[in-house]
Amino acid sequence: MIEDDPKDGKVFEEYDLDAHGLKVHITIADRGDFVPNYEIRMAGIGEATRVLLLSLRQELLSLIPIDPTRVEDKEYVDELTAKYVDASGVVLNKYLPGTDPNTKKMLIAYIINVMLGLGDLEAPLADDNLEEVAVNNSRENVWVFHKTYGWCRTNMRIDSEALIYDDAEIIGRRVGRQVTNLSPLMDAELPDGSRVNATLLPISQFGNTITIRKFAKNPWTMPAMVQNKTVSSEVAALIWLCIQNEISLLISGGTASGKTSFLNALSIFIPSNRRIVSVEETRELTLPKFLHWVPMLTRQANPEGKGEVTLYNLMINALRQRPDVMLVGEIRTKGGAETLFEAIHTGHAVYGTLHADNAQDTVIRLTNPPLDLPKLMLNSIGAVVSLFRHRRLGIRRALEFGEILRSGDINVLYRWNIRNDNITQIAELSRLSELISLYGGYTRPEILDDVKEKSKVLDWMSKNNVIDVDSSGMVVASYYKDRENVMKMIEQDKPYSKDMFG
Repeated sequence: MIEDDPKDGKVFEEYDLDAHGLKVHITIADRGDFVPNYEIRMAGIGEATRVLLLSLRQELLSLIPIDPTRVEDKEYVDELTAKYVDASGVVLNKYLPGTDPNTKKMLIAYIINVMLGLGDLEAPLADDNLEEVAVNNSRENVWVFHKTYGWCRTNMRIDSEALIYDDAEIIGRRVGRQVTNLSPLMDAELPDGSRVNATLLPISQFGNTITIRKFAKNPWTMPAMVQNKTVSSEVAALIWLCIQNEISLLISGGTASGKTSFLNALSIFIPSNRRIVSVEETRELTLPKFLHWVPMLTRQANPEGKGEVTLYNLMINALRQRPDVMLVGEIRTKGGAETLFEAIHTGHAVYGTLHADNAQDTVIRLTNPPLDLPKLMLNSIGAVVSLFRHRRLGIRRALEFGEILRSGDINVLYRWNIRNDNITQIAELSRLSELISLYGGYTRPEILDDVKEKSKVLDWMSKNNVIDVDSSGMVVASYYKDRENVMKMIEQDKPYSKDMFG
């Protein structure tokens, strides 16, 4: 159900979307609630029409059944879509005769979303401004997490618990997962890479739930993070210097602080002559296309308890693929942590994420149960980047950047100051300076000069809006190949064009 549009209140923003051919208008407004309202309007589809179209689902399924084992096959889906377009036209002529062609086209688009997608949820899923779509039950309105406005209450509600269950079952069936009374918890993935969690009554006390974390179509890059002040160009340049010299790093932070996004962002600094293997539980990383990259994903066990592939299994396997660089989605277990450090000790540069609130807590988490690593083992990590999500301000920031000392303790070098929203240096490089000198042959003045130079490159990219993953990756690759020419263009402050970097 989609509620009527209230007229009172302050409108923050309005824009249009295309949800697989269905025209959708979004209004974000203050309607007197404690949170912003995210209002969805579907052109030409009122509530009565919507109910009629939903009632046609069974009739269309009887005419054209769907083979759930083939819904990942693009050719099959394209063929199925064409059949449903034709069948929908026939059914609409039967129930809504005399409908004009433009309206009929919109109604068919809505039917296709119901038959082959998630119905009304396809509208918010088409919005690239959203990070999360949450269905809590059939009595409450759907919630969304907007990148600018945070959590917003929508004007959409799923009509019944049965419909929420049906949507969860459809998602699970497409990827070989089951959600039933005997198995009431499900983690799955949509075809576009978005993560889905579903729970059923009575495990979730208020009703069946679906939570969808949307896959970022435009992944974060380091110039984009410099641009929005997530990290300073100086800290980003120091991270770049570490990656160039194969010094391993850990990215820590709380839930939704942007750990995986930051891991993705730093990937543009990996030289293109290195083989990269990434291991993740759900696909979130998107690296520049020209890199030598092998992405790997875990797999849950089937209903018989067979076929599970864990992150630990993937990490062990990845070491046999001769990687120069390993990217690890998240370290959760003692075995995973031990394998990560073993990979570093055997000559691999490793970049991974870990749940911890700050740099010091990262060391505490690694050296206490359940991970429980010997503290001295931590000195194989060069540094820790700790991220922070400030919910009240609606921002994410690099809270701390700290080097790991020989003792395994942390020495925080940079820290975010909430008062002026700047990241400032609070200590001098010590162990990290030694490592960069050891592996890169730099003197201390050369390290400082190199960081300053790389900061200029990042500031130039940020200024020229070179923030997509392939373009920013190409600039970095060009810097590695012909540093003098790239710096000449940047010193002359030439505006960016794709022809500059071939």
